[in-house]
Amino acid sequence: MAGERGMDLVEVAPLGKPPVCRIMDYGKFKYEQSKREKETRKKQRLVNIKEVKMRPNIEEHDYNVKKKNAERFLREGDKVRATIMFRGREIVHAELGRQVLDRLADEVKEIAVMERSPKVEGKNMVMILNPKSAGSVQ
Repeated sequence: MAGERGMDLVEVAPLGKPPVCRIMDYGKFKYEQSKREKETRKKQRLVNIKEVKMRPNIEEHDYNVKKKNAERFLREGDKVRATIMFRGREIVHAELGRQVLDRLADEVKEIAVMERSPKVEGKNMVMILNPKSAGSVQ
């Protein structure tokens, strides 16, 4: 029957009892399937983690530049890792670094959600910000 119609006989369920076959244009089927897969890949977005590094005694202008970069990364849909780097005995005053990170989180709360609160890891204090849903950002 498939030969008479100029189509292919395709086995759909080989493990079924009896095995199920279908008469179709296999080339057209493969083409449409590849188009669907390409469309789903196009809709996926790879989320990158961008990093903003600061020091506990950062100056106002430097802080504003770092904040602006973090906002840009979040608007583009990337996660932001805000890192405070401590040198020498600065780690004793970790609360200064926490204040800087809390201030950053507070100032970008319209476009970001804190995924991980500030946490000391060695000589660094790290906080991760997640962009809010893509629909509300743009």
